[in-house]
Amino acid sequence: MTSRRPHRIGDQIQKEISSLLTRGLKDPRIGFVTITGVDMTPDLHLAKVFYTVLGDETSRRDTERGLKKAVPFLRHELGQRIRLRYIPDLMFVYDSSLDYGERIDNLLRQAAATRSDDDSEDSAAD
Repeated sequence: MTSRRPHRIGDQIQKEISSLLTRGLKDPRIGFVTITGVDMTPDLHLAKVFYTVLGDETSRRDTERGLKKAVPFLRHELGQRIRLRYIPDLMFVYDSSLDYGERIDNLLRQAAATRSDDDSEDSAAD
């Protein structure tokens, strides 16, 4: 049986980091960031924080640098807000699943457009 505690703590960390990014962090490199999830290790010593950024590749890289620089501040603030014996190390990971989903969506639209073009050509030939 697996413990639900890492999942619950991950959810709490996600809420707190989202709050800190919108209210407490003043780094101009960090753009419009959405925290999409947090995966905790079973020993609660590492939190992988998944995020997405609105913008192009340059803003994504700038945001990544800003988030990595803000890890000590975020850990300190988490220690103030969450009562844990050990505040986990934070590792920010860009969540590419939204980009992947958008790519699949575009491919499906192209396939539908190609199919409708083929259908209209077939009906014109009849």
